[in-house]
Amino acid sequence: MAQTLTLLHFDHMASSIDESSKAFAIEVFVTIATQDLDRIVHFYHSILERPPHPQIPQVYAEFRLPGFKLAIFCPKIPACQSPRSAPEAGISLCFEVADLEAAIARLTRLGYPPTGEIMLASHGREIYAHDPDGNSLILHQSHGLLS
Repeated sequence: MAQTLTLLHFDHMASSIDESSKAFAIEVFVTIATQDLDRIVHFYHSILERPPHPQIPQVYAEFRLPGFKLAIFCPKIPACQSPRSAPEAGISLCFEVADLEAAIARLTRLGYPPTGEIMLASHGREIYAHDPDGNSLILHQSHGLLS
């Protein structure tokens, strides 16, 4: 079963975390393992319009947005020994966008056009695409953002 991670902004959640508590985790974030770090970092830099920070060449890159962190790394073990490859892992990154056509145009300019037509859903319009490693991307425009 595919899992979807929706990138939304939740300032109130960050302020409610008590780092001194015995919580299981103080931060949860998404990681993407890749064998071609430069290609994936370039892709997400272009999509998110911000450089990674911190970044360790050929090892690690991190993108921070309000309420979200995306870490990209090159695993030390060979891909054939990793638990699952990107398409098998079933993760999707869902980008809430203000202008679906502009987001489609950006992905297309980067060489990763969506793989189908815009679909109407109960919550708005969406279309699917993939990043350079085959991870699923969902571009979504809510009804409230439609003009």
